[in-house]
Amino acid sequence: MGDRIEISSGSPWESRYGYSRVVRVGPHVWVSGTTAVRDGEVAGIGDVRAQTVCVFAIVEEALRRVSAHLRDVVRVRIYTTEIARADDIGEVMGTLFREWHPTATLVEVSKLIDPDLLVEVEVDAIVEG
Repeated sequence: MGDRIEISSGSPWESRYGYSRVVRVGPHVWVSGTTAVRDGEVAGIGDVRAQTVCVFAIVEEALRRVSAHLRDVVRVRIYTTEIARADDIGEVMGTLFREWHPTATLVEVSKLIDPDLLVEVEVDAIVEG
């Protein structure tokens, strides 16, 4: 199966709650729920599209840290407090996954960990070759 690689983003939530931003075991990669928090600040407050762009940029960075890429993503889970803005979220995802298409789930939740957060994304990837 291969060695286990765990990478932290340095978020205080990771150390407090005992999880990693990304874990890779062999060809399998899992990225934890990712929000639009950069340097301890919420990006794109009030703007679900801007937060979705930020989230996927953070996810892409996490994947690269374990030698994976967005093209390796096979499953995406998206949680939002703004389901009425599903098209904004979907359009961002559609731009990123234009050439390959992972499975996906988009659900509305009542809250995320910070009231300014509107979207959280988890991804699973398989690195081939």
